[in-house]
Amino acid sequence: MKPLQPVSPSARIALGISFFILFFAVWAAVTFGGVVPKTFLADPLTMVRSGYDLLINQGFFKDIGMTVWRVFGGFVLAALLAVPLGVLMGAYKPIEAFFEPFVSFARYLPASAFIPLLILWAGIGEAQKLSVIFIGSFFQLVLMMAVSVGNTRRDLVEAAYTLGASDKGIVMRVLVPSSAPEIFETLRMVLGWAWTYVIVAELIGASSGIGHMITDSQALLATDQIIFGIIVIGVIGLVTDLAFKVLNRKLFPWAKL
Repeated sequence: MKPLQPVSPSARIALGISFFILFFAVWAAVTFGGVVPKTFLADPLTMVRSGYDLLINQGFFKDIGMTVWRVFGGFVLAALLAVPLGVLMGAYKPIEAFFEPFVSFARYLPASAFIPLLILWAGIGEAQKLSVIFIGSFFQLVLMMAVSVGNTRRDLVEAAYTLGASDKGIVMRVLVPSSAPEIFETLRMVLGWAWTYVIVAELIGASSGIGHMITDSQALLATDQIIFGIIVIGVIGLVTDLAFKVLNRKLFPWAKL
């Protein structure tokens, strides 16, 4: 094992699975061995039984669907506005100078801090939850997109000008294709943050969703259900993450990912 030395795909999969096996083994040893009371940390078998009951008898599939819809709804709205604005900021320095101070200021504001205002403005319905995810994702995306586009190699731009490209052609045929893999990677990263925002939004004033189930389970000290909800989020996130990576490789085969 040497610094930055790559591993084969099969070895990567084996190492990743090994960690999960080790994690569940330690969890089982701690809970079944009585190191931690089951009231505070349910054992894996109890968690699996409770998860089965949630899915089959308590309609948890609907909660999962609502949460997924909220995440992707708010995130897609943020991306549709953030990507073009970020591209313009990265391509044109006057636009960057105009927007960057406010975007830098806003991205440090926690999305959860807006929840009381959003409840006043939009109520406790879907608009409030989508707005939380939008606020939490939009400003991060804009700045990261601008940085990605602004880091385009200058020799590519100069070569395009030499070949007679217009300013619009530079943006559409040089800056965007060059930074597209990094833009896609940024979308993948920020989507993970969106899951954090939706759970926070669902903890307050929600009647459905994974966060709502976790809140109800907390009142009952049902740590088995809480853990199952957290694992479901992790599994969905992992599947989405892998899908983004596969799409990135297929859409942009020239990029080193």
